[in-house]
Order: sequence, then structure tokens, then C-alpha cells
Amino acid sequence: MTESGNRDVPVAKREPFTREHHGDTFVDPYEWMRDKQSPDVRDYVAAQNRLCEERNKPLASLRNTLFDELKSHVQETDMSVPTRMDGYWYFTRTQQGKQYAVQCRMPIAGPDDWDPPQVDATGEPGSLPGEQVVFDANTESEGHDFFRIGGMDISKDGRWMLYGVDVEGDERYDYRIRDLESGEELPEVFKGISGACFTPDAQWVFYTVLDDAWRPCAVFRHRVGTPVDTDAEVFREQDERFWAGVGMSFDERSIVIGTGSKTTTEVLMLPVDTPEGEFKAFIPRENGVEYDVSFACFEGAGENGADIPVAVVYHNALNPNFEIDVIDMRKHEPPYRLGEGVCVASGSPYGCEHGDDVEPGASARPIGAPYTKPGNPAILQGAHGLGIEGIAIHRNFVTMSYRAESLPHLAVMTKQAAAEDFLAQRPWRFTELVPPALENDWDVDESVDEVNEERAAVWRSVGGMEDDTAGPHAVRDAANVVDDFQRAQGDGHAVHGASRKAMTSSDGATADAMPGETRRLYSIGAGGNPSYDAPRMRYSFSSYTRPGELHDIDPATGEDRLLKRATVLGDFDPRDYMERRVWITARDGERIPVSLVWRRDVPTCDSAMFITGYGAYEISSDPGFSVARISMLDRGVLYAVPHIRGGGEMGRAWYEQGRRLNKKHTFEDFVDATMALQNAGLANPSRTVADGGSAGGLLMGAVANLAPDCFAGIEADVPFVDALTSILDPSLPLTVTEWDEWGDPLHDAEVYRYMKSYTPYENAPSDADDPRAALFPKIFITTSMNDTRVLYVEPLKWLARLQSAGIDAIAKIEVEAGHGGISGRYKQWQELAYENAWCLSVMGITH
Repeated sequence: MTESGNRDVPVAKREPFTREHHGDTFVDPYEWMRDKQSPDVRDYVAAQNRLCEERNKPLASLRNTLFDELKSHVQETDMSVPTRMDGYWYFTRTQQGKQYAVQCRMPIAGPDDWDPPQVDATGEPGSLPGEQVVFDANTESEGHDFFRIGGMDISKDGRWMLYGVDVEGDERYDYRIRDLESGEELPEVFKGISGACFTPDAQWVFYTVLDDAWRPCAVFRHRVGTPVDTDAEVFREQDERFWAGVGMSFDERSIVIGTGSKTTTEVLMLPVDTPEGEFKAFIPRENGVEYDVSFACFEGAGENGADIPVAVVYHNALNPNFEIDVIDMRKHEPPYRLGEGVCVASGSPYGCEHGDDVEPGASARPIGAPYTKPGNPAILQGAHGLGIEGIAIHRNFVTMSYRAESLPHLAVMTKQAAAEDFLAQRPWRFTELVPPALENDWDVDESVDEVNEERAAVWRSVGGMEDDTAGPHAVRDAANVVDDFQRAQGDGHAVHGASRKAMTSSDGATADAMPGETRRLYSIGAGGNPSYDAPRMRYSFSSYTRPGELHDIDPATGEDRLLKRATVLGDFDPRDYMERRVWITARDGERIPVSLVWRRDVPTCDSAMFITGYGAYEISSDPGFSVARISMLDRGVLYAVPHIRGGGEMGRAWYEQGRRLNKKHTFEDFVDATMALQNAGLANPSRTVADGGSAGGLLMGAVANLAPDCFAGIEADVPFVDALTSILDPSLPLTVTEWDEWGDPLHDAEVYRYMKSYTPYENAPSDADDPRAALFPKIFITTSMNDTRVLYVEPLKWLARLQSAGIDAIAKIEVEAGHGGISGRYKQWQELAYENAWCLSVMGITH
């Protein structure tokens, strides 16, 4: 490797390395970079970091401005709402100038104390009567450039704490046991493990160890007070596709080992009062079937006021989009079978690979076709893209999470009503929980405001739903919009008395079509409910424009209390920003939801656009608030999120159509969404920057190869760009576990050929003679030398190949961090300002 000057691009040496599989030969000139300890690699990394700093030096002022803006919006000294666990209220404090949060607690006033204490958010940790500092990461992290807490478990009596930390960034944690009364630590240390849990009495620790491929593979049992080297192995997962983990059941009656691949799971259990016994499978493993189980009770609902113990099983044995079964455990002892009990809710099979097993012809039906099934709760009837995500039964309430219309939903009912419905074997009377709207906000205005009237036709043109009778620039009557939407959605049910009309509007969808334009976007979920006995349910929500809120609600009365709204300092007003979800048509005819966010008083015409995506592992890119995003929106940037296949936004079928031999749909969806927004005049290709990380970084590399002229710049964070090389090598960390996601190119020639056709590194321009090189966007790469999920060598090789073709590509390479980047909130803010400054500069925004 040579370097001819500070501003010159480092030239990586070439050492041909031949890879041969299935009759195909690939000569890789940069595989030598895999030797992390090589002086050549260290020199190359240092040279690339110097180049990155030199290139970004002119952006120092913009970086500082963005950092100051972000910091100015954050209430640095703050605290969370206390959460009751056993005999204490636990909460977290942050302090101005401190990198990390401080975990604190206060004792409860008594067994009936369910109202969180009013704690002074500006106080010092431990300053209030009875307040105790449980863990101060600022003190614990001293002397370490990187610091991350891996997990924390506290005994039922509140005295003992089991905690793990990672100071390398490699996701191997050292766990210790601390006496919270004296502050002293026990001598035993569990080094380099994946995770651990206490039994409630803190007499035993169960923990998971990793193999050389970084796979959590085995569970050990430790008796507190004995040497660690005498610990017994109680379970080992022999199948290299599976991960293992251990924890306590929600009712704390069982120690639970969960093991699973991307497509198959199994749960093994052991009564907590016999910790030295043998773990047994709740339901034996079945290939291709995922399930989970929890336990609850319908108190006093049986004959003569007896309790009814139940098992709640979540599985996809009979429905690819999952169902929830509740089993009456009075009828017989384990083992149980999947499908036993009363089915409470069932997802839509439409578009799923095994949909025909549920309903003839279901696999060929559109994913978004409305789904109706007798026995499902009323709120699920006619839902589009319905996926069931889980249920939780507490002493006083029951919650259900599901996906529909590409958004997360939350439903609730009283425990008494659930018991009645269970015994009567009728559909459960869940009510959808709709977050309260802001007063005078656009999202509850049934009319279209003046600014949006100018854009309504554009939204329709993006989705391919022009109103031919009114002309391409006409705006339909607002009353018709509401009527159309009501026909599309039917009667909704909501705790707050609002129907779905208050959530969304449509541009003319019928009962057989997807809603064309969703106005109110948010993520919602039950959270902060660790106690079975809590009388009220906590839930949280946020959107692209609204900071997160934590509420609690009494399902019996509908009384809703705001516990905390995230504070955004300065002149921020959520009403100044707009959000919409539109639907574009991909090249194969599938309808793809796209979220758009912009500042309300800035015209969305020929805009600079920041477009980001992920599209893998059935992970949904749901709405969420970001303080850093404000700076982009205030500078006139249109923020866009295509919810591409490979994610889980529309249920299991959405995932299946973007993985393995369908993976190219992910990349094509992103390109088609980008082009649709640009062709509609909303965004300018010369001012469009795309962003994605990890599997989303693979997406970035793929779309750069597919449609380089759609983007002015691409930021790829810890990008999985040499996917084929990694997935071919089972000795690399996590490779075998990934075969269920990408396919197995080592043993399947078709998978090999398919992956080779899209993997970014092998398909990128390799010299300036490639006609794509002149069109290629600027590339900014971030990676970490200690990353164990996407090894640093992948982005480094990609960088060398791009630079050899004359493409403007730079990389910022962390030498201390892991897959999640650096630690410490101020460091993370600085990193975010650095990345956003580059993105804005590529858009032509430099101040």
C-alpha cells in the first residue's frame, strides 16, 4: 500500500486469491485484508482514516453546528418514569455532561403502591430520601474507551445484582455478582459469555457461552459461592444454525432455555424450585415451526371460584403469519401440541409461501388483500397484511400486539372479559388502543390544509392512483375522502372513542384495496409492565414527528394518564412537521409503502432527499422520533423510508418475498420507490442521499450497482457488502446461522449463482472503464475493527475496489467500537453529526 500525499487516495496492494465453488472462479485481490494483525492492514486503515479526515475537514463548521443543534434539543439532565419491580421503584437518570445513564431505585411505600413516585429529575443520583444508586456506568466505564452494559438482573429481595459489561465492542460480556447493600462483589466472574440470569432467590446463575463462531451455543449452571470452573453444562445446541439463550419465565416459576434458528424454535423448561433437575421441551422441535410459550391464570374463573391455569402459545405451525392459542392446563399435563387450545387470533395467510395450507389459493393472493376469519377479534376483521405478534396476560388486563396496514397496532381488554370469552369460546373483545392526538394538529383535521391541497395530486401520482375524472392536479372533495376511507376501513374500535378515521385518510381506496395515503403514523406497544399484578397497563408510542410518550390506562374505565412525554428543547413544535405514508407500485406489481416526513412550511418539490431502508430478518422500519432528524428537516430535506420486502411491515409474506431466492425484491423495491418519488417531482436525483446499515448496508451497495444515477451519495454503515464470501465460510462468526436468511451457497449451486449476481463487492465497478463508474454516487462508509457481526474486512475490500475504479469513496473506521458503533451519548452525537454533515454536503447544503 502506498500513499503519495495527504489528499491522495491510498492504493491497496493486490494479492490474487482464488475462490472456486460450483464451477465458478472468482479472483479476489483484496482478501489479504482479512488478517487483522497484519501491519499492512493497520497501515491501510490508518491511511484511509487520514483521507477521510482530510476530505471532511471543510465540514468542521457544519459538524459543530449540527452537534450544537442536536444538543440544544436534548434535556440532558432527565430521568425515566419509575417502574415497579418487586419491592422497589426503578428508574434511570441522565446528567448534563455525563456520557452514560445512572440506574437508581427507591423502595415502594407498600404492597398497594402502584403510583410511581414523583422524583426530582434535576437532582443528583442518590440525593433523595431512600434513593439508591444501583449502577453508575460513568464510574464503571472509567479507563475504558468503549463500555456497554450487556444485561442486569436483580434478585427478588433486591439485594443481589448480576450484571455484564463489554469493554471491547465484541459482544462478549464479563458478568459479576454485586451485593447492593455493601457494594462488594463476589469472587466469581463469568468471562466472555453471551448472557446470564439469576433464579429469584439469587442462589443460582444460569448463563450462555459462545463458540468460536460467536454463536451462543450452551447453557451452564452455577451455584453462587462456588468456583466457576466447577459449573455444570445443562444444555448444548448441536445444530450450528441455532442460537441458545436462558432466562426466567414471566411468572418466575420456571427457568427457560430458548433455542432457535431463523425459521425454527424450541422452548425447554425447568421448575425453579428444582434448579438441578433436567430441562424438558415444552413442545418438541419441528423444523420450520416457530413458537413461544408463557403461563398465566384466570383467577377465580373456574368452578367454585377456582383458578384456571393456562399456557399461552404463540406459533406458526398452522398459520405462516402466526396464531395465539390459550391452553387450559387443567385438562392434562405436558407435553402439549401446537394448535391445541382455543385460538384467540390468527394472521393472514395471503401471499405466504405456505398460505395454501391455511386456505386454498391464499399464496397467490395479494399480500394486502383484506383478511376475514371467523373467530378472530372484531378489530382484526378485514385487516390488510395482518400479522399476529404476541399476547400478554396480566392479573388485571390482557394486551395483544399485531401488524396491519404496514403499521404496528396494540389492543387491550380486561382480564375478566378475557376469562368470559375464553370459557364461552367466542371471539375475544379486544379494543384497539389509539394514542391521543395533539390539540389542533393536522393529523385529526379531516380536511386537507392549504399546503397539502397543492400536493394531494402528487401523492396520488406517486402511488399510481391518479383521479382521471378530475385531472392530474385536482384535489378531491374532502368529504369524499372521508367517505372513501370509511368504506375502506369499516367501523373501528378505540379506547379513546376515536375511530380509525382519526388516524388516517384515503385518496379513494375501496374495501378491496389498500388505503392509499396514511396520514397518522406511529409505533405503539405495551412497555414497562414487568409486574403481573399491576392494576393499570403502560404503553408507549412515538411517530416521525411526535416525541415518545409513556401512558398508562385502566382498561376497565378507559382512563388514560400521560406519565411522561419526551422533552425536546428549543422552539420545536411537532405541528411544524408533516408525515405521510404513500404506496408506490414496484416493477413486479407489488404495492410498497413509503413513509415521508418534511417540514410543513417547506415545499416538497425537487427537494433534497434522505432515503433510508433495511429490508431483512423480518425487522420492520417503524415510525420513530429522532432529535437529529430535526436539523435535516429544518434545512428543507425530505426524509423517506421505503418499507421494502425482507422486513416484516406486512407480515410474514413481506419477509418471505425479500429473502433467499427472492432477495433482489429488497433492492428493486428501494430503487423503484426512489425513482417514483423523483419522477413525481418530489426529490431531485442530484440531491438524493441514501443510507443503510448492516444488512441495510448490503442494500446500499446493491442499489448503487443497480441504479447509480438515482443517488448523489450513499452512506453505508457497517455494510454487509461481501455477503457471498462470508456466507460461504462456515468458520466465520455467525455464518451457518445465516443460511436460513440468505440460503446456503456452499452446498446449493442455485443459491451461489443468485447471491453472486447481487453481492455488492463482486458486482461493483473494478476499474474506470466500467461505464457505471462515471455515474456512481459518492460513497461514505463507516465500520468498526471489533465488529463481530459484519467483519471490518468486508467494507475495506469494497472500499478498495471502488477507489480502484476512480469512485469517490471514503471510510471512517473505528478501532475501538463494535457493530453498534462507539459508546457514550456525546460521542454518539458527535458521530451522528459527522455522518449527517457529509450527507447534507452531498445534497448541496453546507450550513
